[in-house]
Amino acid sequence: MNFAKIKYYDISNGPGVRTSLYVSGCRNHCKNCFNPETWDFAYGEEFTRETEDQIIKSMEPDYIKGFTLLGGDPFEPENAQRLAPFVERLRAAYPQKSLWCFTGYDFEKDILTGKQGDLSTNLRILHCMDVLVDGRFVEELKDLNLRFRGSSNQRIILLKPTFERDEIVLWDGEQFV
Repeated sequence: MNFAKIKYYDISNGPGVRTSLYVSGCRNHCKNCFNPETWDFAYGEEFTRETEDQIIKSMEPDYIKGFTLLGGDPFEPENAQRLAPFVERLRAAYPQKSLWCFTGYDFEKDILTGKQGDLSTNLRILHCMDVLVDGRFVEELKDLNLRFRGSSNQRIILLKPTFERDEIVLWDGEQFV
């Protein structure tokens, strides 16, 4: 798996100062995507154990509130297989920090059905995350006033309560996760 970039002081992709990993590879090809270079699975650098170590080290300071995984798309099968053990390692290292993930795929229709990748791998990732922002970016639904998403069809799903209640629980925009 390759990655396009790592932002060590990101304030755009979740609450607080975060480390964000932009993976390479996406088959959605959303019109006017803000990272079209990440569609290419070969773009960027190889994601290695050393890369993992750098990300984990970057999250040590108390002012780093969490980690965000985006791309490209983390739930492309080629990416998910590599990311599952990494996010498990990250969650174990920082159980108190928030982990967010962005995907262009639909949580129920694509990710939970196994239509998009291997279901068991997807669940390994999801159970490490606090928040999933799902749905394709749709240019016609673009809204610059939305927090942490580009178009109004995208949802900010709180994963732990969603799994506990067996129903989608959306972020209300108030509490920080």
